[in-house]
Amino acid sequence: MEDSVAEVIDEVVPRVVDRPAGPADRDRAGDGARDIGGIGATALGLTIADVAATDTATGAATGAAVRLVSALEDPTGKRHRARRARRIPPWTRRLAGPALLLVAWSLATGLNLVGDRELAPPGDVVGAARELWSSGELADNLATSLFRVAWGLLIGVALGLALAVVAGFFRFGEDVVDSAMNFLRAIPVIALLPLIIVWIGIGEEAKIFLITVGVTFPIYMNTFAAIRGVDIKLVEAGRAFGLSRTGLIRRVIIPGALPGFLVGLRWSMGVAWLLVVFAEQVNTDSGLGYLLNRAQGWNRTDIMVLCLVIYGILGLLCDGIVRVLERSLLSWRRGFTGT
Repeated sequence: MEDSVAEVIDEVVPRVVDRPAGPADRDRAGDGARDIGGIGATALGLTIADVAATDTATGAATGAAVRLVSALEDPTGKRHRARRARRIPPWTRRLAGPALLLVAWSLATGLNLVGDRELAPPGDVVGAARELWSSGELADNLATSLFRVAWGLLIGVALGLALAVVAGFFRFGEDVVDSAMNFLRAIPVIALLPLIIVWIGIGEEAKIFLITVGVTFPIYMNTFAAIRGVDIKLVEAGRAFGLSRTGLIRRVIIPGALPGFLVGLRWSMGVAWLLVVFAEQVNTDSGLGYLLNRAQGWNRTDIMVLCLVIYGILGLLCDGIVRVLERSLLSWRRGFTGT
């Protein structure tokens, strides 16, 4: 330990103090600073007690080494840790946006900027929620919509992922599958509803099929692009280390394509809720879309706004699910998170 400190002193002090200043020193200033930093880095393992216990004959030079080690251990002192402790949790910051919307909604209705017939105030919406929940109508319609969206997402994600794997891994699959998917993608999903009714009918199968079709395309497009976007240098490095085709897929392709798949999953969840609203307004007697359409006939803006608020809350929950998946599945990735 004493030898390490002595090396620090012998190297730092002569370079900084004893050498006379001159024009050439200004050219070597950067190199000297790097030398000092490198020497100080080797002393990071020293504690203040270890440095103080060294030979007292070094005097002021030892004190300078102690200050150097302390600064390198924590260059900002305790202020950095205190500032980090006062940071607001991310989930609290994410709730600030909906809270501002709620405040704007309350101000618009409370100041009579918008009439009650056009936009129900928050108090009336809460009252409508209590009324429908006590009767069981809200719970039943919400459960029906969740059932349709869950099945549509499950089938659509599986189908889109399978097609993306075929088109992404094989050139022949790209030629056949990708061209067909881009052709079908240009057709509006809503335009398929008359044909879906003719093919399947107006039951639950038609609504789930409509959601499935809408979900398949975001999953396919994002996953296919992510597979083909994997850096070829990573693939070549895997081959150089002796990975088989299965090993390349498991260790290189899937981790590289996973971020794109999660983007498609987030997008497909929004599409699913959009399509279920439309599907439940066509010849149905259950679901949030049906409740919304019936409230329009009664001119109950409080129930209509309630359904819209529920859709928004469900969208936030779906986004939160995807974010949890990203934190667990993409823990290896270090990307830009904002300033």
